[in-house]
Amino acid sequence: MNKKRIIMITVGTIIVAGIVIWALGKQSQKQKVTFDMTTVGHTDISNSVTATGTIEPVTEVEVGTQVSGIINKIYVDYNSVVTKGQLIAEMDKVTLQSELASQQATYDGAKAEYEYQKKNYERNKGLHEKQLISDTDYEQSLYNYQKAESSFDSSKASLAKAERNLSYATITSPIDGVVISRDVEEGQTVASGFETPTLFTIAADLTQMQVVADVDEADIGEVKEEQRVSFTVDAYPGDVFEGKVTQIRLGSISSASSTTTAGTVVTYEVVISAHNPELKLKPRLTANITIYTLDKQGVLSVPAKALRFSPVLPLVGKDAVINDSKGEHKVWTKEGNTFTAHPVSVGITNGIMTEITGGINEGTQIVADAVINAGNQQPALSEEQGGNERSPFMPGRPRNNNNNNKKNSQ
Repeated sequence: MNKKRIIMITVGTIIVAGIVIWALGKQSQKQKVTFDMTTVGHTDISNSVTATGTIEPVTEVEVGTQVSGIINKIYVDYNSVVTKGQLIAEMDKVTLQSELASQQATYDGAKAEYEYQKKNYERNKGLHEKQLISDTDYEQSLYNYQKAESSFDSSKASLAKAERNLSYATITSPIDGVVISRDVEEGQTVASGFETPTLFTIAADLTQMQVVADVDEADIGEVKEEQRVSFTVDAYPGDVFEGKVTQIRLGSISSASSTTTAGTVVTYEVVISAHNPELKLKPRLTANITIYTLDKQGVLSVPAKALRFSPVLPLVGKDAVINDSKGEHKVWTKEGNTFTAHPVSVGITNGIMTEITGGINEGTQIVADAVINAGNQQPALSEEQGGNERSPFMPGRPRNNNNNNKKNSQ
């Protein structure tokens, strides 16, 4: 009985040892190092900040009225093209004409009184010089003349005001442009108080638009005038529009026209010019903007990671030949097992690509990076797929003999 146990223990030990040896053999695959090569060439390097903004006309005028009254006639509608001085609306003039007539009568009376007192004064002045009238009479005529002159000047100003108010009842376009808003209807009463009521909004040349973008305070320091801008609008998702920064509106946080405060976030208004020859950009559209704070096109460049590569011996192997040289920035070429350093001077970088301003020529093959392949084990396949690899020391799984039994039973 003891002999049989010894034999079973020995066989079990042999099986376990075989499993361990087989497992270690599967995991003893060597790590392979491959080198990612790239060619020195020209590319575009850019950094950008993003923001949202609103499409607006470059010149936009709100047309109002300085007098109260009823809108009698409207001659334009939305999208009407108007020219400077064109009649676009008229107000009821009855009240204004009555006021003008009243001021005209007052003016005429004041003028007659002034002319009479002036002649009387000039006559008394001559008599006073000859001492034919008393000083009192002379001073009285002078007083009457000055008083009539003052009344005459006052009536003249009131008449000019009445004439101007009557002219305000005829509303004309102040610029050449397009009517983009009409806020009144015929028969509507408008009241002019502390704020002039807006009747129409007229935009000038719609082929030249601008985008007013809200740029976050964390990005505003990188934004400069004349920087290139691209933007899209939801109305034309497949189109990319181009522009440039024309103005950065500065001011304190309390200035609503320059900055706005939303919680603890401060944004600054940046004005971007935009050509609109096809009139696709409509006022008040929302634009998704990319401002290129760093933008160079067609510069000689290499991947930024190529400047960080270094052929250390554990990586390249002890058989490699390394020809190093001094330099703050360098890239490496590889010929067989020989690695050669090339000191270079660099320009701008966006973290992905770096400009090369000297030290290496276009078309040179350099090492961009080293990739370590660990030799991952393939997942085991089922026996039915014919790909299962098992230890020769392990007993096989019982097979399904149902089909054989069926054949034998026949």
